[in-house]
Amino acid sequence: MLIGAAFCIAMGFGLVSPVLPQFALGFGVGVAAASAIVSAFAAMRLLFAPVSGRLVQLLGERRIYLVGLLIVAISTGASAFAQTYWQLMVLRSLGGVGSTMFTVSSMALVIRLSPPTERGRVTGLWSTCFLIGGLSGPLIGGALAGFGLRAPFLIYAAALLLAVAVVYFNLRDSHIAESDTGRDVATVSFRQGLARPEYRAALFSNFASGAAVFGVRMALVPLLVVEVLGQPSGMAGVALTVFAAGNATVLFFSGRLSDRYGRRPLLISGALVCAVGTTGLGLAPTLTWLLVTSFVAGIGSGLLTPAQQAAVGDIIGNRARGGTMLAGFQMAQDLGTVLGPIVVGAIAQRLSYGAGLAVTGSLLAVAALAWLIVPEPMDRAPAAPEPERATARAGISLAKTSDNDPTAGPATAGSGPENRTRPGPG
Repeated sequence: MLIGAAFCIAMGFGLVSPVLPQFALGFGVGVAAASAIVSAFAAMRLLFAPVSGRLVQLLGERRIYLVGLLIVAISTGASAFAQTYWQLMVLRSLGGVGSTMFTVSSMALVIRLSPPTERGRVTGLWSTCFLIGGLSGPLIGGALAGFGLRAPFLIYAAALLLAVAVVYFNLRDSHIAESDTGRDVATVSFRQGLARPEYRAALFSNFASGAAVFGVRMALVPLLVVEVLGQPSGMAGVALTVFAAGNATVLFFSGRLSDRYGRRPLLISGALVCAVGTTGLGLAPTLTWLLVTSFVAGIGSGLLTPAQQAAVGDIIGNRARGGTMLAGFQMAQDLGTVLGPIVVGAIAQRLSYGAGLAVTGSLLAVAALAWLIVPEPMDRAPAAPEPERATARAGISLAKTSDNDPTAGPATAGSGPENRTRPGPG
């Protein structure tokens, strides 16, 4: 259900993104002002992430997810009727606010609803649907080009409203996702997360991934294809698609591998493979070399992403609410996406594209090193059997007592290992 909603969201975003700059230019502004519409959305995601995390802590994942989707749906649908540039700017900024709300809360829902032993598989499937949706969006948008630049906004709004309905009706009776059950829900704060080296490694690797995958790749690879290799601009799209193909090749089963062998092997190998591919892009003497290294970088990203999300889920756990930790995790990626093209672009301008992409690859290599020296975040110990079942196997009968009854004494039912699964008074 959440995975299907992820597909609708990513497809709609891919539908709108290609036409948004052209739509903004239609208001008589320049290229810089049209680009600022895109930046406003990303900036509001970054700025509002801490607030989204707090809202998830206070009000619950499901409620914030639905409200965030509604904000994006309404603001996107209204964008189709914008009459001025500034109206469009305000509406897209509101969309950024809603976007970070449902991004943080959807990650939290995936963590709480997925079994710990299958968390990597679920996050891999979730990421795969985002990828497929993002790839199919521009294709559908091209088929709808004859309906004008306003049509994609209306279609995206409709897709989001459909996602709201699907999530609402499927989660309304869910006790796990319930946000207001009348009982206290444990929370894990950002400060508590920072105390763990695994979470600090996740923040840095997500920053490096944001800089390399979502920032530098999107900003520099098209320029590299045209200015250095002398290829037509259409080949830049081919290079980006080849990266996505490499990503899709491993994205689904890499999550399963992380469930079986632990998160660190996938995190370390994924970051290193992506580092090699990213660095190789800057050394490409031919288009074939560039396409091969782009595919390699995509494979690395596909190995890294599900394991990284699952690792944060392992740190938070199923029984706690970690909205601020997830907000910090998302902010790290957004910060890398914003800073990466600026810093690496300056390096490329002063030195070369190869130097800029080598710096980007070095960030990923450092991320691999960070995961090499921290503990495994996944608890791979077998789950302890429930006390009733364990004692039944031992032929011992225990009377049921209330966990909240202060008069209930400790159970003393033998000394076998099955009884050590029951918390003692100490």
